Amino acid sequence: MDADADAVPTGSAETILVCVRGNSGSGKSSIARELRRRHGRGCALVEQDYLRRIVLRERDKPGGVAPALIEQTVRFALDHGYHVVLEGILHTGRHRAVLTALRDGHRGRSLFVYLDVSLPETLRRHLTRPQAGEFTAAQMSGWYAAHDVLGWPDELVLPEATTLEDAVQIVAAAAGLPQTGGDVDALPIVP
Repeated sequence: MDADADAVPTGSAETILVCVRGNSGSGKSSIARELRRRHGRGCALVEQDYLRRIVLRERDKPGGVAPALIEQTVRFALDHGYHVVLEGILHTGRHRAVLTALRDGHRGRSLFVYLDVSLPETLRRHLTRPQAGEFTAAQMSGWYAAHDVLGWPDELVLPEATTLEDAVQIVAAAAGLPQTGGDVDALPIVP
């Protein structure tokens, strides 16, 4: 992506962008899905794994096109008046440029959240997930990046002791994302 594209404004003063990042098994998908469910219609959920693994069938390696697709998807939803909850591992080394472009280009409020969860805890949580059989503890250990924060002054870093309920409430309040009580068409929570 060229530098001029980074400066392209997106969304409106009313749209809200929440980005929930963390290692595999940290709880980011649960938090993101619950934020969207509690908001109801008008909030798009953009999942890094869905776009990268399902849509593109691409590995998370340097030079991939998934970061550009993630950015375009987020911009599309914001430009059409949706609030957006973006979630994914989104390692700083490969995704900082896209995340910075979204933060700097968004006309509305943006909140970037990092779930600071230790490797032992992510491995423990992984055993409770439906996809527990899809990848091993050794694979998760290889993907793990300790304290992979962006280092932005307004980045919200949540420690591993934060419960799902507390995380949802803290993030919704910090982002100003109304929790209007979801509807029957919202996504179900997947543990």
